[in-house]
Amino acid sequence: MDKRWSLQGMTALVTGGTKGIGEAVVEELSMLGARVHTCARDETQLQERLREWQGKGFQVTTSVCDVSLRDQREKLIETVNNAGTFILKPTTEYTAEEFSFIMATNLESAFHISQLAHPLVKASGSGSIVFMSSIAGVVHVSVGSIYGATKGAMNQLARNLACEWASDNIRTNAICPGVIKTPLISDLLSDEEIKKEAEQRTPMGRVGEANEVSPLVAFLCLPAASYITGQTICVDGGLTVNGFSYQPQA
Repeated sequence: MDKRWSLQGMTALVTGGTKGIGEAVVEELSMLGARVHTCARDETQLQERLREWQGKGFQVTTSVCDVSLRDQREKLIETVNNAGTFILKPTTEYTAEEFSFIMATNLESAFHISQLAHPLVKASGSGSIVFMSSIAGVVHVSVGSIYGATKGAMNQLARNLACEWASDNIRTNAICPGVIKTPLISDLLSDEEIKKEAEQRTPMGRVGEANEVSPLVAFLCLPAASYITGQTICVDGGLTVNGFSYQPQA
């Protein structure tokens, strides 16, 4: 196989890898030959996934970690910052504790893990950092102002690190999924009105699957993507470019 399209001999850290997009990313990177370490808060889920991955012959190791906590992030250390959370409510109703929790889980963890990983990635000679952002960091999403703020900041962090760490041969990009069928939003999608609205706003007319996001993560980690850095790439079925639509009557 052309080495540009292989992750053989490379190691990846994927936060939040037991379900949804994180799980799909672990499998995508593993199929391309990478050794993967992933962490999550739920040890039972970690062990279940580990048995599945070992059965597929993947080189995966796991550890229990809550990335919203600084001391646990320091025990961790290509990195894929995937862990995330959201609490949807009007801006005036958020508590200070909710603000701090969302910021710590979504933004501070991405910054701190990248900071901790930098000397290791630099020493490897080349590396790729991929932030799992959201279209909420690009366009308005109702009742999610803090979540959107963390993702917008994450997109800018990717641009800053791309420039600051380019001389260390480290690339940094952000991926912004649209409405993707994952456990994180399963409750939202169970509401038929919300699901219908998402499908109508999306030119492709459907919600996405986690395995439609993970290939882009893998690509950005490949040597073939060696000149791509500082980019914010949406995987959303066209939702963010969908303007006003009017079908004239015949």
